[in-house]
Amino acid sequence: MFLAKRMYKGEKQTMYSILEVKSKIRVPPQFLGKKLKEAVKSAVEKEFIGALGKDGLFLSILNVEDIGEGIIIPGDGAVYYKTTFKALIYRPEMQEIVDGFVSEILEFGAFIRIGPMDGLIHVSQVMDDYVNYSDSGVLQGKESKRMLKAKDVVRARIIAISLKNIKGAKLGLTMRQPGLGKLEWIKAEKEKDEEKTVKKPEKKSGKKKGKKAAKKKGKGSKKK
Repeated sequence: MFLAKRMYKGEKQTMYSILEVKSKIRVPPQFLGKKLKEAVKSAVEKEFIGALGKDGLFLSILNVEDIGEGIIIPGDGAVYYKTTFKALIYRPEMQEIVDGFVSEILEFGAFIRIGPMDGLIHVSQVMDDYVNYSDSGVLQGKESKRMLKAKDVVRARIIAISLKNIKGAKLGLTMRQPGLGKLEWIKAEKEKDEEKTVKKPEKKSGKKKGKKAAKKKGKGSKKK
């Protein structure tokens, strides 16, 4: 068991954050030949790096802040220390927009690599179009003809999170919203919108009124 609190540089929480942890660390005999801080850090790394808890996935141990007195348990060659340390963790947030790359295409959707985890975009969430799967490992829109394949870079939104354990960690993603999808699609849509803005016709109502007023003025001068 350990106590933990998050530490942020700003008020907004992000997928990567620093966690301060207080825990009783078991330092095994093979680490006891090192300096105390180095031995404890090695033990912390062995226990926590790659572990997945309610606070997220432990990626790195940044620093050992405090080490209490060691406790020896009879029959156990290790030494136990009450330790405070800081760790870099990864925890995805609901509705957060993330960038990643396609690691695998299957008939039911695409797996997207996001940092240290994979997310799944179901075939129904790939694009706002009917999507077909080909044996060559490509998802293609029926009307838009847009294609998604392995190694494509995409932008998606997190719509489901399950962090029960590292092997069963799951992220559900969608790209069926404006500003999301394969980066090439997003760029093409942006350019399309810019062209529409440039080609937008000017209002002619003011010019017509001006012409009518000029004609009336001309008629009045002839009568004089």
